[in-house]
Amino acid sequence: MHKELQSLFETDQAERKQHPEFGTPAYKQLRENDAKRRQRVTELIAQGALQAPEDFYHAAMIFQHGETLDDIWQAHELAQKSASRGFARARWLIAASLDRWLMYQGKPQKYGTQFTSNGTRYRLWDVDPATTDAERQEYNVPSLQQQYERAERLTREEKQHQSRKRPDG
Repeated sequence: MHKELQSLFETDQAERKQHPEFGTPAYKQLRENDAKRRQRVTELIAQGALQAPEDFYHAAMIFQHGETLDDIWQAHELAQKSASRGFARARWLIAASLDRWLMYQGKPQKYGTQFTSNGTRYRLWDVDPATTDAERQEYNVPSLQQQYERAERLTREEKQHQSRKRPDG
């Protein structure tokens, strides 16, 4: 496993543990850090540094946090390479990257991995009704019902977070 890539991945994940609010200086800094990580991963790919299945997964996750359709598609292709080399966790990322790629185009997602918020409520982004829970299971994606329940849970958690932020709460 490539140590620098692993470190980039771990930093990417750590910065998301307390995800900053959209539009804040901290959010802007996160996006700048994301861009720097993608640039470095692009250099590592060009150098042929990705060898282990985990390398492709780590690179895919960094690109999954990209801003463009090309970034997200790169995540999808890297996740496929990771999974084809036997890294099982990459199967979920194959689904998530495809869903995000579709969502960024305003299209329904296939598997149901992507959520959106209007500021008060989370919802599962529209999902292609032709996709079955059996197909989701192949990619380690929870059932559609479980994902709808997760959206409700995210909404409750966000409301609790907002009430703790209020001076009178």
